[in-house]
Amino acid sequence: MNILEILTKRRIVGNKGEDAVCKYLRKQKYKIIARNYVDRGHEIDIIAENAEFICFVEVKTRTIGREDPREPRPASSVTPEKQRAIIAAARGFAASEKRDKQFRFDVAEVFITSNEVLDRINYLEGAFTLDTSKKHYYERKG
Repeated sequence: MNILEILTKRRIVGNKGEDAVCKYLRKQKYKIIARNYVDRGHEIDIIAENAEFICFVEVKTRTIGREDPREPRPASSVTPEKQRAIIAAARGFAASEKRDKQFRFDVAEVFITSNEVLDRINYLEGAFTLDTSKKHYYERKG
């Protein structure tokens, strides 16, 4: 069985966040190419394209009121290791799909209520690059 098929509470919440981001991207005139794309054991939540870019989107969904003080923003959990995994999967995608567009690595922060109702999305275009994946996206304070 594929690990992505196991519907834990966390996975259900994550799926709702990904659904919301796909809807957001479609409104922004993006075409969704793939969801939960896996290459060499690395997963990309959403692959989308617009006229200029192929976007590899990492979605971080959080419930309002359950914030972790060690994680000031959901995007801060996209560590250098996670960035390298996304980049590795993106390279696998590029090898199998010949598309003549620039790559962009985005992060979507999705906030839901305790009833799992969408509250808001913060969409961070170009959240990291091939060059910046060696350091943490957000510098932690303290």
